Amino acid sequence: MSTFGKAIEINLFGESHGDSIGIIINNLPAGIKLDFANIDHELYKRRPKSNISTPRQEKDEYKIISGYYNDYTTGTPLTIVIENKDTRSKDYSNDFLRPSHADFTSHVKYNGFEDYRGSGHFSGRITTPLVILGAISNQLLKQKGIIIGSHIDSIKDIEDNEFSDYKSFESILKTLNSSDFPVLNENIVKSYKETILRAKENKNSVGGIIETMILGLNPGYGNPFFNSIESTLAHLLFSVPAVKGVEFGKGFSITKLCGSEANDEFYIDNNTIKTRTNNSGGIQGGISNGMPITFKTAIKPTASIGLPQKTVNIDTMEETSLSLLGRHDPAIVHRVIHVINAMASYATLEIICRNEGFSWIK
Repeated sequence: MSTFGKAIEINLFGESHGDSIGIIINNLPAGIKLDFANIDHELYKRRPKSNISTPRQEKDEYKIISGYYNDYTTGTPLTIVIENKDTRSKDYSNDFLRPSHADFTSHVKYNGFEDYRGSGHFSGRITTPLVILGAISNQLLKQKGIIIGSHIDSIKDIEDNEFSDYKSFESILKTLNSSDFPVLNENIVKSYKETILRAKENKNSVGGIIETMILGLNPGYGNPFFNSIESTLAHLLFSVPAVKGVEFGKGFSITKLCGSEANDEFYIDNNTIKTRTNNSGGIQGGISNGMPITFKTAIKPTASIGLPQKTVNIDTMEETSLSLLGRHDPAIVHRVIHVINAMASYATLEIICRNEGFSWIK
């Protein structure tokens, strides 16, 4: 079941080519006036644009069918539904297993009764309501002065600057959040898009890395072991289709350092304890230390490509080859980045509410 959350529980439903998709958000306090303009802006950023994305065009028009009355949340489950309108199911067959999709695993798990059209419930289409969840979460996190933003750290082997290259972040994160193709170094955008278009021309695809920052979370949030900040974030991040890796702070490269280089030394700045470096990514012992929380998310190349690939006809149990047709993204890094932001926002809200309840929410 697609459910998560202890404080604010969420339920995802729907399939890519079904009638609709949506989300149920439980335990939101009553009396919240939703910022629909911001929700619309976040949905716009995720939608495909230009020739570097899929031609499928969904307007993502959503409808709240419960939990909202007279312009405020009621305290009952907030249910949001988005209709699917631009579907083309004829492009899909349940006979041929698409490499690196969930076709085989879902077929085995659901005994052949799965909805395979457009990858069904496993599709990136299902992340649309997560973006709405993220926008609502962000609206509440502003009350704590928390800002969350990401940039496209790399596409294939082309790399952007990193957050560690900078010292001040609030204005940077605000700028990133205003863009649907967020980068730190604007000069890299042309190379990024050329790399994506080259993959498209070759009937191929590319992946990349997203770097995210959570700024303004005070020290003391989170718990050791199973409810650590890392485990909560990683759980949600790995729930996003195409995510294949997550690292916090210095991540895997910290293994190349000695302890004297890796350790984050403390100092006092205006009666506030800080660390001179942030190799831990703002988390120690599973708990926030007041420094910016930073992590990177690896996004695999889009699995749907036009090049011939070896596969199996599951109906005849014969080996064959497959060249995929249909409407596909040659890269999804620049679209999924807005989903990663949404998951980071929801995770942060969930962590705070687990620690101190809901009384601070207005």
